[in-house]
Amino acid sequence: MLVELSLGSSQENYFHLSFQLFGGDMKTGEHEPFIRDCYDLARQAVQNGDHPFGALLVQDNEVLLKAVNTVNSSQDQTRHAEINLVSEASHLYDPVRLAQFILYTSTEPCAMCTGAIYQAGVTVIVFGCRAQALYDLVDNNLFIPSREILALGQRETMVIGPVLEEEGMQIHRRFWT
Repeated sequence: MLVELSLGSSQENYFHLSFQLFGGDMKTGEHEPFIRDCYDLARQAVQNGDHPFGALLVQDNEVLLKAVNTVNSSQDQTRHAEINLVSEASHLYDPVRLAQFILYTSTEPCAMCTGAIYQAGVTVIVFGCRAQALYDLVDNNLFIPSREILALGQRETMVIGPVLEEEGMQIHRRFWT
């Protein structure tokens, strides 16, 4: 899939970039190994005493960065796996480069993480479990699907998921119930 990305104001585009997007033509099954890696990271987070979430940044089938949830170990409720990943990635790559990557995450990003992913410039998100399925399990009172948040943005961000949702929900059930 060819993606054209314009960065800058609608009146004056500072950058115009066209590239072949890794992931646009991928079948759901091709995302499964990366989602399974996210589930492994989620299990690692639990072993570290944190909540079961993990995320990866991938380009051309190569994992560039990994992150886990650290809300308990850091004593910071904002340290979700996606925030940790995007924060590190933003120090290493500029937004034009980040737009070429795929962010994989064990569970659909929350509103906070979705905003951070969007602001960092990532244009493709693939998730394992739907946030709604998790929130139904844990009775969280703030749920906004990532697609709804991203639809309000000025540039398109592709969201793919759920992928292998039941595998991920097993991890959540063991942790939250």
